[in-house]
Amino acid sequence: MKNKLRDFQEFIDHKFQNETLLTQALTTPQFGNEICKPNYEFLETLGDAVIKIIFILKLYRKGIKDPGKITKIKASLESDKTLKKVAKIMNLHEYIFKADKQRVKGTRILADIFEAICGAVFLDSGNNLSIVEQKIIDPFYENLDINNQNLNLYKKNELLEFLQERFKTNIYILLDYEKRGPEHDTSWIAKNPKILEKDKQNELLKLPKDIKSEKFTKKKDADKDIYFKILDYLKNENS
Repeated sequence: MKNKLRDFQEFIDHKFQNETLLTQALTTPQFGNEICKPNYEFLETLGDAVIKIIFILKLYRKGIKDPGKITKIKASLESDKTLKKVAKIMNLHEYIFKADKQRVKGTRILADIFEAICGAVFLDSGNNLSIVEQKIIDPFYENLDINNQNLNLYKKNELLEFLQERFKTNIYILLDYEKRGPEHDTSWIAKNPKILEKDKQNELLKLPKDIKSEKFTKKKDADKDIYFKILDYLKNENS
C-alpha cells in the first residue's frame, strides 16, 4: 500500500500533507467495507463539484459565458466517458485499493476515483482549486484535446442554431478536405462549405469560395476553424 501511495504522489507531483485522504480516494466501497476503512464515496461527491467549478472557469476564460452553452459543453467535459479516458491515460487502475476479485479496469469506478482524487487534493491543499487544476486537470486536459473537441462541437452547434433560425429548417453542412503532406506528416484544410437542407438535396445559400480553414494536423481542428469563419461571415455579411 505504501508503495502505491508513494508512486502515485510522484506521478501527480503532489505530496499529501494528509496521506489518509489519498488512501481513502483510492479505496473502493467494496474493499473499504471488507477492511472497515473509509472509501472514496464522499471524496467523489466533493471532487465532482470541484471539477464542475474548474471546467466552468476554464470555459469562462475562453470567452464562453452563455449559461446554456456552458452547461452543454461542461456536461461533455465531465462525463464518465471523458473521465474514464483520463483515468486510462493515468493508468489509474494500478493504484486502486480493491477487493481481490473486483474488476475496475474499464468500469465507472475509474471515473469515480478520478473525481475522488480531485476531492482529496482539494481538501489536502486547504481548499485550493488552483492546485487541483494544476496537478490533476491540466496535465491531461490539453493532451486529450478535450478542449478543442468540445469547442469544435460548440462552434458547430452555434452555427447550426444560427442557420436553423434563419432558414427555419434542419441544416446539413457539407465540407470538402484538402490533404497535404506524406502519411507520417499529414495536414488538412477544410474548404468548399455547402449549407444544405437535411435531405442534402437543396443548397440554401452560396458561400464565398475563399472561405476555407487554415492548415491543421487534425480534421476536427480544420472543422472548428471553418465553422468559425462561416459563422463570422454570416453574422457580418449585412453589417
